[in-house]
Amino acid sequence: MTIREASAQWQGTLKEGSGRLRLGSGVFDGAYSFPSRFESGPGTNPEELIAAAHAGCFSMALTAILGAEGHTVNSIHTIAKVHLGVTTAGPTITRIELETEARASISVEDFERLAQKAKAACLVSRALAGVAAITLKARLAAQ
Repeated sequence: MTIREASAQWQGTLKEGSGRLRLGSGVFDGAYSFPSRFESGPGTNPEELIAAAHAGCFSMALTAILGAEGHTVNSIHTIAKVHLGVTTAGPTITRIELETEARASISVEDFERLAQKAKAACLVSRALAGVAAITLKARLAAQ
């Protein structure tokens, strides 16, 4: 099976330090810090990267499922919102909201059913099964 890699470098204390996140492919290399993760500071954070991974994975899963059912897909746009909260265990991803809009030749009812199927089949959704709630709003756009 395929192996993907990313790396993180951190220097300094938790609140005053900083680091860099780098994808193994080299297409992304960005700064992160306590303020970029837990406040509104500049830079990225692990949760934002999880959101990007989830949105990308879900969009591909939905495309595959719609195609396998014989539906033509013109486009799919997905937003993933990763909520970081505090539980008794400490900082925790408390929920993820997926919002998707597709342009495809399909009824609204079938689209909603297959979107839920894609949410369950998505590799990242399955990897994040420990998140208390992963919700989905699926909207079919006019052709």
